[in-house]
Amino acid sequence: MEYRRFGNTIVARIDRGEEILAAVKAIAGAEHIQLASVSALGATNDFTVGVYNVDEKQYHANDFKGNFEIVSLTGTINTMDGAFYTHLHMSAGDEKGQVFGGHLNRAVVSAVCEMVITVIDGMVDRRFSEEIGLNLFRF
Repeated sequence: MEYRRFGNTIVARIDRGEEILAAVKAIAGAEHIQLASVSALGATNDFTVGVYNVDEKQYHANDFKGNFEIVSLTGTINTMDGAFYTHLHMSAGDEKGQVFGGHLNRAVVSAVCEMVITVIDGMVDRRFSEEIGLNLFRF
């Protein structure tokens, strides 16, 4: 992985074999990011995304292996109890153009992932909601 910071914008290249969430965490730590938006595209051959069932209050994970183009990867970096937290969603298309996606649990880069992180001046922490079963923004 390599990245450059230009003011409040970070442009990153995540390389083949690297895991995307680990790279985001490394960048956020190195750059002391407490709040940011994330946008990316690229390619993956091994990823897991989840879909949240509100009634059950739990995620159901789906694993995918093969050749996939990352059509969209978007989300936020922020904190929970003052520590690093990220919430990303990813959609990826296969060789037939079928797209699969959801809450990103893990994704290994197969060719490259190009990411833009826009750092926001401020801090928004998260707190667990018993009612919803998720970690929600706490303003």
